[in-house]
Amino acid sequence: MTALDALIHMLNFLLPAALLGGIAAALAKLAWRRGLKGTPWLRLAGWASGAAALALTGGLLLTGRDGAMATYGAMVLACAVALGWAGWGRR
Repeated sequence: MTALDALIHMLNFLLPAALLGGIAAALAKLAWRRGLKGTPWLRLAGWASGAAALALTGGLLLTGRDGAMATYGAMVLACAVALGWAGWGRR
């Protein structure tokens, strides 16, 4: 495996976390317009994507393989907690 192949493999591994974080942040900004008015979308997306990536990595380490349904459930839970913390927890 070349370095480029390894980079592409890593980016494909983290892509679900990035997409989940971005979409969840956009939907949260849409659903709670007034409550999240002062919070930038990029902050929400960054925290949500980061938490989802940590959950994805933890799931890979615990189960030994990528794509386990428990890992995806943990990603959704971590994303929701991070959105709540970044949106309302720290001001």
